[in-house]
Order: sequence, then C-alpha cells, then structure tokens
Amino acid sequence: MLDTEKIGAFIAEKRRQHGMTQQQLAGRLNISFQAVSKWENGTACPNIELLAELAAVLGVTADELLAGRERAEEGLSYSRAGVDIAYTDAMKREMADVLERGDRRVLNGLGAFASLYDIDFPDIKHPVLVLKSEEPGSKQKLAVEYGYTESICHDMINHLVNDIIVMGAKPLAVLDTIVCGNAEKDTIHALVKGISDACRGNECSLVGGETSIQPQVVNAGTYVLTASIAGIVEKERIIDGSAVREGDVVLAAASNGLHTNGYSLVRLMMERMPQIKLERIEGLTFIEQIMKPHIPYYKAVKEAVERKLLHAMAHITGGGIAGNLCRVIPDGLTARIDLSRLRIPAI
Repeated sequence: MLDTEKIGAFIAEKRRQHGMTQQQLAGRLNISFQAVSKWENGTACPNIELLAELAAVLGVTADELLAGRERAEEGLSYSRAGVDIAYTDAMKREMADVLERGDRRVLNGLGAFASLYDIDFPDIKHPVLVLKSEEPGSKQKLAVEYGYTESICHDMINHLVNDIIVMGAKPLAVLDTIVCGNAEKDTIHALVKGISDACRGNECSLVGGETSIQPQVVNAGTYVLTASIAGIVEKERIIDGSAVREGDVVLAAASNGLHTNGYSLVRLMMERMPQIKLERIEGLTFIEQIMKPHIPYYKAVKEAVERKLLHAMAHITGGGIAGNLCRVIPDGLTARIDLSRLRIPAI
C-alpha cells in the first residue's frame, strides 16, 4: 500500500531542493500544476507513465519516489549521485530512430565505441579534412525557456556548416554533445531530432555523440549543447582568400536577423525592458523574431564553389562585417562596402 502523504512530502522536498515551483515542475512534465499540488497534498499519486520522468527531474529513482524517501546506502552509487542508469540507457537506445541510416558512408551505428565514416572520394586527389566545433551560446537558454528546442539545434548545425563552407568544404559528418542536469526524455529526443534534421538539410549526417547527465555540475532543466563537424575539400580548391585580387566584387548574402550572436545583450535588454517581449515586428512577435534559426548558406553557394567562382568567403558572426571580412582579405587590400545597398533586417 502506497503512503501518498509520505510520497507527496518527498516530492515537495525534492522540488524545493531543485529550486522549482509547482508550476515549473508541472511545466517540465507537461501536466497541470493542480496535479502536482494534489501529489504534494497526499490526495493523489503520480501515475506509472510519469514515474521515470518525474524521478529523473527530481534526481531520485522511481523506487525512492514510491517509497517516499531516499534509500539509506553505504558506499557509492550512481543513483546517490542523481543518475538513473537504466532510464538513461533506455533513452539513448531510443535515439537510434533519428540517427542517420541512409548515408552509405556511415559504417556503424549506435553502441559502438566510436563512429566510422568512409572518406573515399575518387574525385578528390588530395583530400583535406576541415574541422570545426560550435555551441549556440546564450541563445540556447532562451530556446529552452520559450520552447524552441529543435530550432536551436538548427542554429548550431547551420552555424557549423557555414563556418566550413567558407573554406570550400563539403560537410560530411557531425558529432553532438548534450550535457544536462537531468535528462527529460522528450527534450533529449527533440534535441537529437533537431540536430539530425538540420544535418540532413545540409547534406551531412549525424553519426554519433554523447549525452552526459551531470546533476552535480549542471542545474536541473539546463541543457548545454555543443557539436563538431568534419568536412572535406580538395587541397588545390581550398578557399582561403589567397586568390583575392584588386577589383574583385564583394557580394552579400542576406541574413534573417541575429543568427546566433549577440544574445547576451538581448537577454540583458529583455531584463531591463520586459515590455519589448510584447512588441510585434514585421508581423512576428519579438521572441519569434529573435529565435529565427541561423540561415544555412551551403546550398546557396554550392554551385559557385564547384565552378571556382569565389576567391574568398566570410561568415559574418560575432564582430560583424568589420571583424570577419578582414580575415580573408590579403595584406595590402581592403574592401569597400556601400551599406546603403544592403537591406538591414528589422533586428
């Protein structure tokens, strides 16, 4: 017989330890806060479908939840550290359905110690790997807060791809890392799906990665994303700016806003001017505008790269035009840009 009052008191205690209100806990579980209130009052008990997720959010095991207390154990265990190994393993197995299966160059799948990728390209005589790591910065905190879980993954992958295509590279494979305080299955699945979908959109593959649950390092409800990409380019076709000559024309590809830069300032502005969140800009709310995903440019420049039409490319991120264009212009040359010819986005 379950002691609902004891279970309720235990849930309330663990919720407060994690600094959550009843409303916040309910939001994490996609249920009403009244349901949480009933649990804590001892008038109802969590149903079996919610047990594993609730236990993970509170940093306990399902058995401890039903007992209404943490097990007194001697020695060390992962459960004592807030990690449910069985739940985590089951969650990772479910990721298999969103990992790349159609890329014949991916030679193994989930469960291997490392990912294998075949880089035999007969048309590339001297292949050079182009490598890059990236994280979406403070924009990811806004993404979790406002429900843009999958969208932030497109930000990260599109940013990665843009950084390697400016070298003339073809994107191949991506590895991701998700570090979290507690693993909510739906959130993790949405993140992995978002990364995988973004990879497919850029003609590359999510081949593996790591989901690390670190309750003693990262707060519950916090997810820290990073990813690394490998691309390939023929050595003689690397685009590094060395071919830039006097008289070359500078072309600009439009952005849709901030992409993934400047969000520390955005968050500060929202704190000082909370009313701005209610404004509508060009038919969209302020939040919808700032959460537009980073535009991918791979398909837009692919043909020009293949036809050797481009002498240099710069991905305009932190530092703006002045801080990035100079990275690909040889000494002794400069670029003249007429800003009046450019359409400046609303944000």
